[in-house]
Amino acid sequence: MGMKKVDIIGGGIAGLALAARLDPGTFDVTVYEQRPELPAVGTTLAMWHEAQRALSEIGILGAVRRRGSIITAGALRDPAGAALLAIEGEGLVGIARPELLKLLDSAVPASVERVYRRADGIADNAWLTVGADGVNSVVRRNRWGRRSAARPTPFLAVRGVVPGTPAPGDVGEYWGKGEIFGLAPAAGGTNWYASFRSDLGPEKVDVLEALEVTRDRYGKYSEAVRDVLRQATPGNSLAQRIWTTPPLVRYSRASVVLVGDAGHAMTPNLGRGACEALIDAVTLGSLLNELPKDEALAAYDRKRVLRTQQLRLASTLMGRVALAEGMQPWRDGLLKRVGKRVAKASARSGTSK
Repeated sequence: MGMKKVDIIGGGIAGLALAARLDPGTFDVTVYEQRPELPAVGTTLAMWHEAQRALSEIGILGAVRRRGSIITAGALRDPAGAALLAIEGEGLVGIARPELLKLLDSAVPASVERVYRRADGIADNAWLTVGADGVNSVVRRNRWGRRSAARPTPFLAVRGVVPGTPAPGDVGEYWGKGEIFGLAPAAGGTNWYASFRSDLGPEKVDVLEALEVTRDRYGKYSEAVRDVLRQATPGNSLAQRIWTTPPLVRYSRASVVLVGDAGHAMTPNLGRGACEALIDAVTLGSLLNELPKDEALAAYDRKRVLRTQQLRLASTLMGRVALAEGMQPWRDGLLKRVGKRVAKASARSGTSK
């Protein structure tokens, strides 16, 4: 029996992870990516425990830990920086997106063919076509129809990495009225992100204009926030509209399957998008390595659809709470009460040991 031809549309996190996981002795893999170079700018991604296991299966977890940073703790804060609710992040690893892409790229077997052009359609000669082409997936629209098209949210995401390490008392997410701002340590600097309603975009957003709007909106936040924004430039920042995908009940149809944001693009409020893309890819690759195609795709749907759709919904709900405008005083009061209860419970646990 000859090699099984697999076309992976998209050379981002999900596409590269899948190419790295598929057995090169069984599959003839081609990765289609419209950009010939990896991005030079990108924010830090938090690798949760399940994503770390996926990285381990690919064989790059050690390198990710060496090149990344350990995420320990932070807090939900008001705009002035006062902590509302402590957040633990024990065991999480943060790594810059460009660095993660480099490591995934290095794990792809030399036998994998790279084609650098936009894939506007789906060829019919592949044993399997994988849509790993992100939120505006051509593969999804082609097979799942117009109703599956991505939808822009009212929110803009502006983010980047600047020099200097944030003080522990500044780390966390600042919740204002209809806006959030995050600060976290990253390898080589401070990772930051902001999200708020904006008319910029929705397609291509001018980064300099987005930074000017961001500085104006967060001009009365804590000094730590303002200091980061003073250091932000178009060269170390990104700005884009947040898009999401409608719910899907299956990620596979015939010889086509979706992974990552192509199947379940979500708002960034839970910090799980990149993690779930990795888990998708490794799960699918492992199943294809072990089972006949139809059984593998059915098992992939069982393992991944419900889980990722639940996270997509939860992320949306979290975003509505975080970016609330009219309910801000009630929200912050509730967070303070929860924070006090958590602190008391932690203190009792500590004295009982």
